[in-house]
Amino acid sequence: MAKAKYRYNPHTLSYDKIELTLRNKILKSFTFLGAGLVIGVMIYGLAYTFIDSPKEKQLKRDNAHMQSQFNILNKKLDQLATVLEDVQHRDDNIYRVVFEAEPIDNEIRTAGFGGINRYKKLEGYNDSELIIKTASKLDQLSKQLYIQSKSFDEVFEMAKKKEEMLAAIPSIQPVSNKDLTRMASGYGHRIDPHYKVRKMHHGMDFTAPRGTPIYATGDGKVIRADRKSRGFGNHVRIDHGYGYVTLYAHMNKMNVREGENVKRGDVIGYVGNTGKSKGPHCHYEVRKNGNPINPVNFYFNDLTPEQYAKMVDLSNSPTQSMD
Repeated sequence: MAKAKYRYNPHTLSYDKIELTLRNKILKSFTFLGAGLVIGVMIYGLAYTFIDSPKEKQLKRDNAHMQSQFNILNKKLDQLATVLEDVQHRDDNIYRVVFEAEPIDNEIRTAGFGGINRYKKLEGYNDSELIIKTASKLDQLSKQLYIQSKSFDEVFEMAKKKEEMLAAIPSIQPVSNKDLTRMASGYGHRIDPHYKVRKMHHGMDFTAPRGTPIYATGDGKVIRADRKSRGFGNHVRIDHGYGYVTLYAHMNKMNVREGENVKRGDVIGYVGNTGKSKGPHCHYEVRKNGNPINPVNFYFNDLTPEQYAKMVDLSNSPTQSMD
């Protein structure tokens, strides 16, 4: 029961009991309620600000874990970027050098993405900077990996073509000549056996008994196999591609036909003495883009360095040609 309250009355020199009206009682009740509500809100605000709820604590733990994972991911992306940089260096300075290809321009490898802001949807969050940084690294690595993948596709194609080219380029002697006793005349100005004057000799002459096999010196396609060219008698011409054509003249018998594909080492004919010839031999020429070049530069597959040096000396001797 509430205690009664009194007010001193100076006129009567006594205490009068205070009687509250209904209106005062209602106002007083609202005052207490308002004060309680204000205090309650203040207490709740302080608690909300300084004391985390279980859900907030869980969210903060999740956020800290996410930041930790993003930092680990960034470190891994940096490691991948280092590995990719090494692959790119080897691609430009080893693989492409081997296959005589230009390196990829560094600006192409490191170019960014043009156009609108790719990361606008990631802005406005507490960790936007970290997320955007990670997304940017990932995009850049993805682009560089795509470019590198395309580069390796090109290198693979170049390797296949290089293998085909190495098989096609003339690289052996047209007749078996391991002891180097059959080379009779080399490339250059030689004495013509018929007119006894110095004349340019566009090939090399290999003496051998009639019927000795003559070999294709590289893979290619036979473009001529006839005796219609003046002075060459029975002769074969092979187109090796890449601008190379070889010619084998004065055959006793041809073993291939025009249009036939041959491999290095295939027997294409036999040594003879047909055409403008002073004895059984094989006149051999190498032409690049239609121009005769010295065949001595194309024996690297069947001669040792010592044998090759000897062959060069023999080919430079000012002998008389055989045709």
